[in-house]
Amino acid sequence: MKSFITALQFLTRIHIKNQTDLTAEDFGRSTKFFPFVGLILGTIYMLAAWCLIAVFGWANLVTTLLIILPILLTGGLMLDGFMDTVDGVFSGRERERVLEIMKDSRVGSFGVIALACLLLVNWTALRDVKLVLIMTALFVMPIIGRMAMVMAIAFFPYARKEGMGKIFADMADKKTVMLAVFTTLAGVIPWGQAAIAALFVGLAFAWCTAKWLSGKLGGLTGDTYGAIETLTETVVLLVFWLTSWIPGGLHILWR
Repeated sequence: MKSFITALQFLTRIHIKNQTDLTAEDFGRSTKFFPFVGLILGTIYMLAAWCLIAVFGWANLVTTLLIILPILLTGGLMLDGFMDTVDGVFSGRERERVLEIMKDSRVGSFGVIALACLLLVNWTALRDVKLVLIMTALFVMPIIGRMAMVMAIAFFPYARKEGMGKIFADMADKKTVMLAVFTTLAGVIPWGQAAIAALFVGLAFAWCTAKWLSGKLGGLTGDTYGAIETLTETVVLLVFWLTSWIPGGLHILWR
């Protein structure tokens, strides 16, 4: 229970209790609960969408609120990592300088522009998803995103000698991966073939991105974990968007 609460309060702004005695090991053990935190977030997103659509219909305002909701619930933690990663990777500098830029608390122009573009893509993709798939997309999106983060943590080396992300990387053993996979499959598979397609495409994208970043940086960092999670969620939305609009997509990929 302690590890689950640690994961929940680290990845979200949902506060259950004060934890004043946490150790590095406590944070490391919490990794296995990341997809379960995604399941909780997905439930909140889905219920919020249901309430908003019931009141306002599937309107632009509702789409905007559903894009803002994850930022409020997570405190923009993953987006911060995404912006820092973009600032560093696209700076055109050497590896050591890239890592320094990513560690800088200030956000650069690349990061701001990238965030604006990402939110526009998310808004457009979500707005054009067929109404029948909205609940499914919002529910599985954070689960798959956080499974992608567990995969990056467990299977790729850490780029720095020390750092918050290294705590997670050092503690991500087989048990962590197995529990994360079980939670992800249990949360995604019951939603049908569109969700399963999003899972495979999202994780394949996350693996390729992690491999590319690891090759460029000599490993991954906490910021790149956030970037991988964020981009994977966008890929999941795009899969549902394609499912909604390709000929026969709903018939083939959704039941």
